[in-house]
Amino acid sequence: MTSTPTPRTWWPVVLTAAALLMITMGARQSMGLFVSPINTSTGVGIVAISFALAVGQFIWGLAQPIAGAYADKYGTGRVLAAGIVVMAVGAALTPFMSGTLGLTVMLGLLMAAGAGAASFSVLIGAAAQRVPAESRGTASGVINAGGSFGQFVFAPLLQKLIQSFGWMNAMFTLALLTLAALPLARALRKRPAAAGAPPAADGGLKQAIRGALADRSYLLLHAGFFTCGFHIAFLVTHLPGEVALCGLPPSVASWSLAIIGLANIAGSLTAGYWVNRYRSKYILFWMYLSRALLVLVYLAAPKTALTFYLFAIGLGFTWLATVPPTAGVVGKLFGTRYLATLFGLTLLSHQIGAFFGAWLGGIAVAQQGSYLWMWYADAVLALAAALCNLPIREAKVERRVVAA
Repeated sequence: MTSTPTPRTWWPVVLTAAALLMITMGARQSMGLFVSPINTSTGVGIVAISFALAVGQFIWGLAQPIAGAYADKYGTGRVLAAGIVVMAVGAALTPFMSGTLGLTVMLGLLMAAGAGAASFSVLIGAAAQRVPAESRGTASGVINAGGSFGQFVFAPLLQKLIQSFGWMNAMFTLALLTLAALPLARALRKRPAAAGAPPAADGGLKQAIRGALADRSYLLLHAGFFTCGFHIAFLVTHLPGEVALCGLPPSVASWSLAIIGLANIAGSLTAGYWVNRYRSKYILFWMYLSRALLVLVYLAAPKTALTFYLFAIGLGFTWLATVPPTAGVVGKLFGTRYLATLFGLTLLSHQIGAFFGAWLGGIAVAQQGSYLWMWYADAVLALAAALCNLPIREAKVERRVVAA
């Protein structure tokens, strides 16, 4: 007999997942701060470093459904612990790399794969199996806010470490901070009884994936999330470069990234609240549309520190706040049994977009000396993503009525 989950039983799980995501996402979203220092130290070039980080964007996404499948079958604890250790090893070995291949292996393979195994698909999937349906939006919003808070903390911290002790020592420190998340993985090792049950009646994981990939709504969700990845990876990788091109100090970039994280705490919690009350496809439509408009406003505005900070506030509100409604649509379409895997596949699409956002940004600045055409591409893709979400098949949100 399965007991009904209560806030007393599921809130600790949600807060633990949020704390773990704070560390892994905080580190990932601050990697753009290392681009210029690594280039100065190694001389490999902006394009090569951008490619290494672009590979990392793809690998982070590829790790999501794989880690999700293992978590769906064996539980979350071992998957999370393995991811944390691999990420820490990648960070610790990066300072010893001086060529394109070595940087690609460390930043693009080890760090990214480790962070992906300890990220959204596994954490939100674990929470969804423990949280009642009417509270899943709130839970995913809180977990998401943890990742945003990590960006707010890590961006200025790592920038200060880079300036004070050099990028190599900053990377060593990052490895130690990552290992500090291991006790959190242990706290999430226990899985609900249903998570490990053999999939007898539902056809199993392969059938679930096959059915999802034949669903038009699921594919449209992937298309929108592709653009989200392009947008975020372009900014986290190249915002420091854009700030430098505008003649502003590096602190403007680090504080802009921190402000994005802080604003997204509010955005993630708001998105979690909205998911419980409105159809997620409409939430996603307005989020993507707002990004297109904000990019166009930024292009027309004077390039001052205040402009970057206001831009960061606007973008930050929807930054990773797309995750709760996207996970919500997947959960509505296919249930929670294989949510970690199926949501992990949408994150793979997100990271394919991220690969192009990070890599093409490096090519743009190397060939043209600016990111102008990337900004226009970003705005067009955001508008397309908004329109992709409207035809998605999604039931109306049922409002609970309390009987007298």
